[in-house]
Order: sequence, then C-alpha cells, then structure tokens
Amino acid sequence: MNWHGILAIYRYEMARFFRTIIQGFISPVLSTSLYFVVFGTAIGSRIDQVEGVSYAAFIVPGLIMLSVMTQGISNASFGIYFPKFIGTIYELLSAPLNFIEIVIGYVGAAATKALFVGLVILGTASLFVDLQIAHPLAMVAFLLLTCLSFALFGFIIGIWAGNFEQLQLIPLLVITPLVFLGGAFYSISMLPEIWQKISYFNPVVYLISGFRWAFFDTADMPVGLSLLAIGGFTLLCLVIIGVIFRTGYRIKP
Repeated sequence: MNWHGILAIYRYEMARFFRTIIQGFISPVLSTSLYFVVFGTAIGSRIDQVEGVSYAAFIVPGLIMLSVMTQGISNASFGIYFPKFIGTIYELLSAPLNFIEIVIGYVGAAATKALFVGLVILGTASLFVDLQIAHPLAMVAFLLLTCLSFALFGFIIGIWAGNFEQLQLIPLLVITPLVFLGGAFYSISMLPEIWQKISYFNPVVYLISGFRWAFFDTADMPVGLSLLAIGGFTLLCLVIIGVIFRTGYRIKP
C-alpha cells in the first residue's frame, strides 16, 4: 500500500477544504440555525412531542443526515471531477498508485469534511436543545458509515459527470427529496398507512431511522435493517467503483 501517495492526495484535498474553512464552518451553522427557527420554533410550537421526544430535538438527526449526505457527495464528486476537467487525472492514473489507493485518498478526505460538518451541526444543535444520546457508539458508527458511503457515491458521480451542472444534478434532484421524504423532520408513523408502505422503498428512511435510534432509542425501522441498508449501499458503491476503474469508464479515452 502506497501510503505516501494516499497521504499526498488526502493532504491536497484537505488543503482545498481549509482554504474555505470559514465558509465550511459558517454555512452549516447558519443553515442549522435557520432550520431551528423555522421548524423548531414555528412548527415545534404546534407539535409538542414526537414519539416522546421534543420536536426541536427530534429533527436534529435528520438535519445532520441531510448535511452529511450532501457534503459527502459534493466534496467527493468535485474532488475527482476537477482533475478530469483540467486533464491532470492522466498524471494521477500514471502515478504508482492503484485504484484502491486513489479512492482511499479522495474518499477519505471527502468523508472527513462531511464528518466535520456533521459535528459542527451537532454542536450547533446542542445550543438550541438539550440532546441526550442514548447510544453514543452506535451514533458514531452510523455517522462514519454515512460519511463513507456517500463520499463513495459522490466519487462515482464525479466520474460519471460530464460537466459541472451534472455534479449537482443527483444531489439536488434525488438525494435532497429522498431525505425530506425519508422522515428527516417527521416520523413515518405519522403518515397514512399507504404512504408508510411507500416510504419503505426509500433507502434514506433506514439511515435516518437508525441514526435517530442512536439518539433517542426510538426508530421507525428495525436497527438491523438500518445497518444492513447502509452496509449494502457502501458495498454496492465499492463494487461500482471497482468496475469503473477496471473498464476505464469516463476516465480513459
């Protein structure tokens, strides 16, 4: 394993992040504060509790998942797309690095950035509500797996994308709607029965449910299914990346 090469990619990507650290720090703080003002205050004043948890606290796991997913995708997709755009990806492919080492460098940096944003939002949320995490280790595990899996997914999008507009296509048109429809700001049990059944086909439901269980010991879906969903998604992304590098899809002319 070429750890020097992995570290070089990782440092380069993290340096790009630290150049915009103020934006990366202030943006999630402001967006989280706005969510609490709009949802926590306006809607929370009308909804006392959801499954025994105050509404302001109930939406915290959903807020974290929304930001972590979008940040993991955007950072990883831009990280690998930009070398394609300027043509330096061929230098990367000719370096003494195999595809596993390349993926570790880019995805590791993207997952680290997403984790940072998730922790910032968690810290910001704790200023608004009193958070009691029922299963801290499970919370960390779900958070890390989500950062990793969606960074891998973003890496795939970055290779697939043919222009900068396509980088935002899937996060805006697919991921964000799935999160909002996946119980980020409400419990699936509050929906009519037919919509509950439809929600079972939304994979984000299982991620948010498992993450919320780690906080409040309550979940819409069995925790085992949540772990299976995030584990299966991570494995699927790894398989797709392996096929991409084996075939040279959108990498080699």
